[in-house]
Amino acid sequence: MRSRYMESFTQLESGVRSYCREFSTVFERARGALLVDVDGREYIDFLCGAGAVNYGHNNPRLKAALLTYLQSDGPVTSLDLHTVAKHEFIDAFDRYVLKPRELRYRLQFTGPGGTNAVESAIKLARKFSGRETVVAFTNAFHGMSATSLSLSGNRHHRQRFMANGVVRLPFDGYLGPQIDTIDYLSRLLEDESSGLDLPAAVILETIQVEGGINIASREWLRRLAALTRAHGIALIVDDIQVGCGRTGSFFSFEDAGIEPDLVCLSKSIGGLGMPMSLLLIAERYDVWKPGEDNGTFRGNNLAFVCGAAALREFWSDGTLQAHMREIEAHIVRWRADLLQRHPTVVHATRGRGLIHGLEFPGAKAAAAVQGACFQDGLIIERCGNGRVLKLLPPLTIAPELLARGLEILDRAIAQQDRGDEEASGDRLMVGAL
Repeated sequence: MRSRYMESFTQLESGVRSYCREFSTVFERARGALLVDVDGREYIDFLCGAGAVNYGHNNPRLKAALLTYLQSDGPVTSLDLHTVAKHEFIDAFDRYVLKPRELRYRLQFTGPGGTNAVESAIKLARKFSGRETVVAFTNAFHGMSATSLSLSGNRHHRQRFMANGVVRLPFDGYLGPQIDTIDYLSRLLEDESSGLDLPAAVILETIQVEGGINIASREWLRRLAALTRAHGIALIVDDIQVGCGRTGSFFSFEDAGIEPDLVCLSKSIGGLGMPMSLLLIAERYDVWKPGEDNGTFRGNNLAFVCGAAALREFWSDGTLQAHMREIEAHIVRWRADLLQRHPTVVHATRGRGLIHGLEFPGAKAAAAVQGACFQDGLIIERCGNGRVLKLLPPLTIAPELLARGLEILDRAIAQQDRGDEEASGDRLMVGAL
């Protein structure tokens, strides 16, 4: 049946499309951790809209809140006008996220994409300090608009004319375990002949997802926070993909005990995947003049409704976090076993909470495993220049469904391992002849 849909996509949709090339089917329904295509085939979802549906597809309670709101004729879009829906979201965010963590932030609703929050954060840090330079890190990814692209490390996305005022420094572990890159940054800041002008901001992901699941250590984050504070530099944490519970706590930086000046949130902050981005601003940094930073779709009331429902449903107690600890423990045990069984195919594994990566010798091997997974009913994405498979299941995934997904992935890796062995044997035979 899917063939009747494909002509319009291939002939009329732009060539920029990407995910649909790797997962060539037409999806019709979704629920929880499952996607169903027009032929009725089920796929376990380890992609989760690149982190936009942390709570699974069409969660019934979030969906009920949305349908009730639509039936009430509540405003759908409202710029930055006051609405009951926005009040309910702000109240829920303060009650279930900020107050329990003793955090004080102002909330700015930016344009609907994560890159909008990043653009606003950089713009605000430059306005506050009167300085231009921004420090970003190797392997970073911060979005697809101009400023965000200038901060990203990947040459495939970053265009050479989009690097004004950005200084690139090595992320934690980039130069190996023996070199502390915070020492390097500290020296640059202290030496007036280093060539580094005092930055307006330092921006980072605590876990670099698109860069290959690179995890900053707690100590590195603490030292970075202390260094930026000592020099009056805004510390911006991009929590767009690893916030909203993905690492086990609501914010990815919580266990490091730091308090960034600016925090970028998007993706799952809208609950059901509703477009919404949020910039958290330390009170002293809130120096905007009215209307100085805005956007037509910064008042998505459907996202406010779903986002508030998600906060009440999943963050009013510790049930979700307890469930996640159980799921994480399962994945960690599976990872350790996988490394023992297939060391020539899977070179390394890493992760935290419900974001994990499997590193392969190269992009070709990772792509082969990804393709085999799709054929067997599992959707999983690659990152890290294509060499790393990214496990990103819903935070709410049932243990038995997680186990099924890992079994599919295991079979695909074993198949790749057997293929490597056969290819190696063929080479030996040719050599003998």
